[in-house]
Formats: sequence, C-alpha cells, structure tokens
Amino acid sequence: MITLKKLRDLDVTPCAEAEMTHLSAASGLVRAGSFLYVVADDELHLGIFRATGRDPGELVRLFDGALPMPKAERKKEKPDLEALTLLPSSADFPHGAMLALGSGSTRNRQRGVVLGLDAQGALRGLPRIVDLSPVFSCLSGLRELNIEGAVVCGDEMRLFQRGSKGDSPNVVIRISLSAFLAALNGTANHPEEPRAIQSIDLGEIDGVPFTFTDAAALPNGEIVFTAVAEDTADSYNDGPCGGAMIGILDCESRVRRLLRLDVPLKIEGVDARADGNIISLLLVTDADDPSIPAGLFSARMDW
Repeated sequence: MITLKKLRDLDVTPCAEAEMTHLSAASGLVRAGSFLYVVADDELHLGIFRATGRDPGELVRLFDGALPMPKAERKKEKPDLEALTLLPSSADFPHGAMLALGSGSTRNRQRGVVLGLDAQGALRGLPRIVDLSPVFSCLSGLRELNIEGAVVCGDEMRLFQRGSKGDSPNVVIRISLSAFLAALNGTANHPEEPRAIQSIDLGEIDGVPFTFTDAAALPNGEIVFTAVAEDTADSYNDGPCGGAMIGILDCESRVRRLLRLDVPLKIEGVDARADGNIISLLLVTDADDPSIPAGLFSARMDW
C-alpha cells in the first residue's frame, strides 16, 4: 500500500484570456529543473508551478480559441491532452523539449504541442502545434484509441493505451523514437508501424479493470505507471473511481510490481525520481468536477 501526502491544490493566477482560478482535470505531469508542468484534458492552456511552495501557478496558452462551458459540448471540442513527456535534446531544442499529446480518441484529439526548454527547465520559445495523425494512423487496429501516457525509453517512444471494460485491454505501444520524431517534424516519408504492441493485465476491483493513466521513466529503463479502476465502458465517458495503483514495468514492458494507493483518487499524472532504493513520486489528480481543484500529491515506494 502506498500512502499519499497532499502538497497543494493546483490553483492558478487568472489571466486576461483565461479567468479560471485552478486546473481541475489534471492529466499529465513533468518536472524540469525547479518547475512543474501540468496539462489538463479539458483546457487549452499549460499550467506552470514551482516545485516548492504554494504560490498559484501560471498559465500558458497552447491552442487558440475558447471551449464551451457546458460539459457535453466541452468534452466534444476539447483537444484532450492526456500525456506530457520530455523529449531528448536536438538541433532545434539543445536543452530538450516537452511534448503534450492528445488522446487520439477522436479526430480533433490527434494533435500535440512541442514546448522547448532552457538549461534551467524554463520554457524557451513559443509552443508549436504538431499533427499526431501520422502516428495514430498506425494504431487503427486498436479497438478504442485512448493514449494516456508517453515515455522515451532508450531508442523508443512508448505510448500507454488505456483500456476499458469489455474487450479493450491496456496496451504498451513501442515505436522507433527516430521515426516518431520524424512524424512530429513532418519529415517522415510514410508512417512507420510500431515495433511491438503489448497487452498488459493489471487486475480489477469488483469487475472493473485497472487501466493506465500515465507513465514516467526510471534511469535503468524501467517505467513507473499509474492506473485507476474507473467504472466506464468506453474511452470517452467518465465514471466513478473505485481504486488506484502505482506499478513498475521492466525494460520489456512486463509487470514487475503493483501497489495500491491508500485512497481511491483518480491519479492522472506522475513524475518519478530514483534515489538509491527509493522512488520519490509526484502525482496529480483529475477531480472530474470543474469546480474542484486538482491536487498535487507526493509518495514514496521501494525500488
């Protein structure tokens, strides 16, 4: 069992183009230097927080326009950014970059955003919107596309497909990193098929399966992932959360460890740092209620 410690609510300073006072549906987390970056699946902005302290975060616009307030309309039109991950340094981004990915579950959710970083982990330059459809087009064999996590692991990009009740399993999709980056940059001659698509069974609670919600890499090539038992029959609609867990996959995407959380929060984003035989975790939640702020939590687990 893993015990969570709440650090803060994800309050933000309202700006002229976004009057919200908090992020609610936090769905991806990256720590870079002294900054915490959070995407929310029902917003057009990125949240930036300091790794220490409780000052409100700042907002950076990722997409133009405005989303409608009614829940059903908002769900239909949102870009559904469900994953945030670090990309290695390149000629364009000498200190690396972040990539926010849409879930791919509908056509308007097949976009992403690349954000450059400086040596201190702060944002560098303007966000660049990228078309992810060349990547998602190679995954048409999956029953319901719903990418919830992305991790660079050696020379691969690994995408974490969230399963649901019925015959839609959790899947780890392993793609050549160079091919993935070429698709992002629009320089690929044709989409490259995944190297492997591996189904992962995480068990269930009262008939509700645990399904992936995010992932983060460890130094030795293993991957920490989060999963929740959300009672929904498809990749589009939400449902009540009956439990949450943290797990570890080995380098070949085999389950090495599973540990339940002490409270059934809908954990949607994770950062993992190894220190000796301890893994320090930061986690963010999706409240499934726009009036409730997402929370930032910490936890520790043996490695």
